[in-house]
Amino acid sequence: MIRYRRSTSTADPAPAARASGRRVYGPDTVRTLAIIETGQRAGLTLDEIRDLMSATPDDQAAIERLRELAVRKLPQVKELLERTEIVRDWLEAAARCECPSLDDCPLFDDPDLHPAAGAARTAWASPT
Repeated sequence: MIRYRRSTSTADPAPAARASGRRVYGPDTVRTLAIIETGQRAGLTLDEIRDLMSATPDDQAAIERLRELAVRKLPQVKELLERTEIVRDWLEAAARCECPSLDDCPLFDDPDLHPAAGAARTAWASPT
């Protein structure tokens, strides 16, 4: 991450290495790196993070840009969570499947991998 920031001129030059071989960064650089890491964990692209970080300290519109970005990202995250739940349910059903063969298994009948498609043997049955 630090190398990327240096290559895009968004980081301070590398500080001198200490005797221990570790570099020591100032609080502004540490804060900037924390913002980048948090943004990446939140699913923001580096361009989106860069846009947010381009704000000056007196930029009153920066928080509004953050809100707008969050509003745009939330539906994407909700859709990803829904898809993840469907996949989890499918995998749980596959783990319980007692079908004699893949040809007999309804887990492969529904292209959307949706549990409501039906059940064979114990494929979609609730675990007991």
